[in-house]
Amino acid sequence: MDFAFDARTEEMRAKLLAFMDEYVYPAEPVAEEQRAALASPWDTPAVVEELKAEARRQGLWNLFLPDTEYGAGLTNLQYAPLAEITGRSPHLAPTATNCAAPDTGNMEVLAQFGDEAQKKQWLEPLLAGEIRSAFAMTEPEVASSDATNITTLIERDGDEYVITGRKWYISGAMSPDCHIFIVMGKTDPDGADIRRQQSMVLVPRDTPGVTVRRAMRVFGYEDHSHGGHAEVVFDRVRVPVTNLIGEEGGGFAIAQARLGPGRIHHCMRLIGMAERAIELMCRRAVSRTAFGKPLAQQGVVQNWIADARVTVEQLRLLVLKTAWLMDTVGNRGAHTEIQAIKIATPRAVVDILDRAIQLHGAGGVSQDFPLAEVYAAARTLMLADGPDEVHQRSLARRELKKYL
Repeated sequence: MDFAFDARTEEMRAKLLAFMDEYVYPAEPVAEEQRAALASPWDTPAVVEELKAEARRQGLWNLFLPDTEYGAGLTNLQYAPLAEITGRSPHLAPTATNCAAPDTGNMEVLAQFGDEAQKKQWLEPLLAGEIRSAFAMTEPEVASSDATNITTLIERDGDEYVITGRKWYISGAMSPDCHIFIVMGKTDPDGADIRRQQSMVLVPRDTPGVTVRRAMRVFGYEDHSHGGHAEVVFDRVRVPVTNLIGEEGGGFAIAQARLGPGRIHHCMRLIGMAERAIELMCRRAVSRTAFGKPLAQQGVVQNWIADARVTVEQLRLLVLKTAWLMDTVGNRGAHTEIQAIKIATPRAVVDILDRAIQLHGAGGVSQDFPLAEVYAAARTLMLADGPDEVHQRSLARRELKKYL
């Protein structure tokens, strides 16, 4: 068993680490200053576009796509450590490299299931970073952790689909650069197979009947850097039937295909957040004195730092194993591990961030450090892409089957 990264991964890691040091970290305060001066908080700061141009110039672009026709041609195992690095600056680096959710998942869907016209109209500008997108599935009136519950209707009327429903926490939808929604709804609500009732359709943002009603806050934060999380109403919205992705009844299967790689991306970025938190903990510990000695010499602080390091090393190995399995036996073969990382990683990283906040005292909950905002993002991932309990239920059933 060889734990070393291959030559391509090492080369990309070196380039990305240098890009982070030279461009991304210095841009963090600049982006905040520029955003405060914008006419709308949802507009993109100029420094973000500068970062995107530099990343593209250096070949640090669309790293998440394994298909060389569209992306860097990296495997999941090769991309995972790069996602970790971008997670150290989660509100800038993924966007700068065109590797930010929900665009990543939407590009994967279009690349895998879209037809040529859909790819030309929507995938190409997404790949170029010219537009943003949103994925509209979650609904406020049903338990959307069970995708069979969604109530949005997609009804056929001649050569058009008519879409009626209300969605919320639709990431990216507040951004004026968001031009397209992938909407999941039911084309056959009375179908016998509950997993063949759903379909996905492309809905341009400027289609009559689409209303972006409000920005939803996350622990009090409005996630400006990712285009917010919106409540969106679809009031008898009409689109051509050619906007269907794949086939009618294929929406549930497409959603499952979308989630596997997305969970790897989320978990590796979370590990990057944890690494940034450990770095901040150590810097704080050696620079502050309390009760007559540096915090670094306080036993409880040493325990926090040691436990954080052990946890991160464990998580990284599990996520890398999962990425390797996805490359070698596919998403289905890696199902147990995909669920395991989705359960373990956010939970553990939230705990590390909580200790880092505690170590920073009042500063930890302030805007002067990234910890509070990153904590909110990490805690949210215990709900996003399926809450922990859904994965625990499925994983336990698979384990119990061995004994029945």
